Amino acid sequence: MKRIVINLLLMVLAFTVQTCVFPMIPFLSASPNLLLILTFSFGFIHGSWAGIFYGLFAGLLLDLFYSGPFGFYMLVFIYIGYINGICTKYYYEEFITLPLLLCVVNELMYNMYMYVFRFLIRGKLNLLYYFRKIMLPEIIFSVVTTLFIYRLFLFISRKLEEIDKRRDTKIV
Repeated sequence: MKRIVINLLLMVLAFTVQTCVFPMIPFLSASPNLLLILTFSFGFIHGSWAGIFYGLFAGLLLDLFYSGPFGFYMLVFIYIGYINGICTKYYYEEFITLPLLLCVVNELMYNMYMYVFRFLIRGKLNLLYYFRKIMLPEIIFSVVTTLFIYRLFLFISRKLEEIDKRRDTKIV
């Protein structure tokens, strides 16, 4: 229970930073998608059900904050959490290459979802422009941010597991 509360607080903090702090930094042409990073990290480390749960929460936060059809962000975040949960069997804490690769794939999937349902439907067909001006900078920023966020989340997750193990081995 403690892990869920702390992870949800991390998601709210990431949402706050992503929506309130990053847009105020003038030199950033794009900002990293912190909710996406946390969602795929939760799914990758804890499995599909955790990825679905945290994807639902991240999507709910974005759906409530941004206008549009309800469930728009929730759908893509749930899929991202579930797909990354499948990769749990390839999870090794020491290797950072798979989370970085997953970050690139998830960013591409998320941005293509946004392109198809936000731009392509309205007749904006210039995919190369969208890729060069929006997708590529966001992917680069997200990969660099994943280097730090993933390690921080992994550290917090290990500490919470140690606390749970100590509590389980305690003789009452």
